[in-house]
Amino acid sequence: MSHNHVHHTVVIKVGTSTLTGGTARLSRPHMLDLIRQIVALRRQGERVVLVTSGAIAAGRELLNYPDLPNHLPAKQMLSAVGQSHLMQLYSMLFDLYDVRIGQVLLTHGDLSHRTRYLNARDTLNTLLDYGIVPIVNENDTVAVEEIKVGDNDNLSAHIAVLLNAALLIILTDQDGLYDHDPRTDERARLIQRVDRIDEQIERLAGDSVSGLGVGGMATKVQAARLATRSGTRVVIANGRTPDVLVRIMAGEELGTTFVPAVGHIESRKRWLLAERPQGTLVVDDGAVRVLTQQGASLLPVGIRALRGKFERGAVVLVVDEASRPVAKGLVNYPSDELSRLCGHHSRDIVQVLGYTYGDEAIHRDNMVFV
Repeated sequence: MSHNHVHHTVVIKVGTSTLTGGTARLSRPHMLDLIRQIVALRRQGERVVLVTSGAIAAGRELLNYPDLPNHLPAKQMLSAVGQSHLMQLYSMLFDLYDVRIGQVLLTHGDLSHRTRYLNARDTLNTLLDYGIVPIVNENDTVAVEEIKVGDNDNLSAHIAVLLNAALLIILTDQDGLYDHDPRTDERARLIQRVDRIDEQIERLAGDSVSGLGVGGMATKVQAARLATRSGTRVVIANGRTPDVLVRIMAGEELGTTFVPAVGHIESRKRWLLAERPQGTLVVDDGAVRVLTQQGASLLPVGIRALRGKFERGAVVLVVDEASRPVAKGLVNYPSDELSRLCGHHSRDIVQVLGYTYGDEAIHRDNMVFV
């Protein structure tokens, strides 16, 4: 199964206000309408990941709106109760379309730690490969401020970068980003396209006043900056616009579109070029040939020797037998295990290690030529 999903992954982030339809409880009709659209996108061949808020609102609803102190443990209790309730609702509604879902809870630590980052990516890609819709939420119940991503807007941007998504759609209770505050100023006009996120744009994204969600427009613009920097197009739109997802995918200009600064691959590769390699793989001439001429992945069979100690997900330098640099890339196996795989065919990996992270030592999507 190839993991070259450059054009077909779309990440959709849904705010609490969209799920509740502006009420105090989760609105089943609003949720079902959203799911109907996600199913339609999947039928068009898109790989869809849903990043959802709403666990705390779901917990309040289930516990019948208890009067609670505004401190973290109470919120975490609501989130613990609400998370399973929310997933149960999603499961039931997706079931109507015979679509399976998988719950993925992430903290900031999962995204900043290289090995866990790769594991998160592999998990999400595997769910998508098997036709399952990953439903991602921040792992609120155990997260304290230091390990929180902070809000699901930024979490959705991290997921988009992680999966190399072509598009991130952030659904909210406003039509997009305005040049004045639409709630108080009738001069307010929707900004349809943002080519560069500068201070002026950030100033416009003051705080949202829906009172339900965490992040206002400010965190959405922050998320847009993070995702566009890595080549993902971002659209902030109103979750209550009829058929909003289907229409955005069809190219209709709804909401505010943030245009990516660079193409996908460039930004990934710039980052790789800047990293200091933690080890070196010496590969044979046959491997150099298929890497450079056919743009293939590096397989263990082509590796002659390796130097350095590194974890899975580390950046390594690939050199030919005369020690000339060929490429840099992210390894799929730690050094001690990769050394056991040198010269072996990929079909033998499970036999040698007892498990596999895939056929490639370095996948071509995670490799840049030097």
